[in-house]
Amino acid sequence: PWSPMDKDVELQRDKHYGFINYSSALSSDHIYFNSQFHLDSFFNGLEDFLKQFPDYREMHYIESIKKKSSVLHLGMDLKRFDPYKHNRRNRQEHSLPLILWNHRWEHDKNPETFFHILRNLSDMGMDFQLAVLGEEFNNELPCFTNARKYLKKHIVQFGFVKTFEEYAKWLWRSDILPVTSIQDFFGVSIMEAIYCQTVPLLPSRLSYPKLLKEDNNPQLFYENDSDLLGKLRNCIQNISELRQKQYQSIVSDYDWSNIITEYDKVFEHFISTNK
Repeated sequence: PWSPMDKDVELQRDKHYGFINYSSALSSDHIYFNSQFHLDSFFNGLEDFLKQFPDYREMHYIESIKKKSSVLHLGMDLKRFDPYKHNRRNRQEHSLPLILWNHRWEHDKNPETFFHILRNLSDMGMDFQLAVLGEEFNNELPCFTNARKYLKKHIVQFGFVKTFEEYAKWLWRSDILPVTSIQDFFGVSIMEAIYCQTVPLLPSRLSYPKLLKEDNNPQLFYENDSDLLGKLRNCIQNISELRQKQYQSIVSDYDWSNIITEYDKVFEHFISTNK
């Protein structure tokens, strides 16, 4: 615990957690990052981190850490959603478009922009439903509190669901997942929603372009808030056509049934070279 007399935190000189990551990387035999964006972010941040010290920066260690670093994508049990797929078929053909939020209720997921976009759509007279899932760890952010009021007529679910079954049902029922995150090294909740055939609208940044193949699916990506608003409006207006789209294949590679061979190869090699 910090002394109340210590000014390091207030002056933003608290480098404790950064140094834990750095020393862990130095002492490890190999380092695996769950995306290329994660790896690049670490090394970009590491260089800036070391430059803050007045001496003994040891910049030469960066290259040695790079040599023992690689990307190993996260494995996920996506097939556990399969038993609930009937919720997709049971949805009424002419039901209103259902927009989904299934992330943590934290600033790094940028809920302020998410709800601002939806409020604009509502003010335009666009008709849609909204399901807000995800976990809340601290006091509710004001944007969630406000959204309960000004998006009330659209809301069909607002808050954490207690069982996986209920969570899976909402994902299969949903149509559109507008993603507004400003920090994400992988995107588990996004992968889960896409697997359940919810169509994502993703920012062309962070881990998403490479993991979700922007080159092959440019229609799923947006450049700025105005672009997102336009694409989301188009999705709502053309919901029947949108419901025919299938993007499950772009995330199926991350299911354990497909990615486990990569893990086997990595660990077999690691064991054989460290006997």
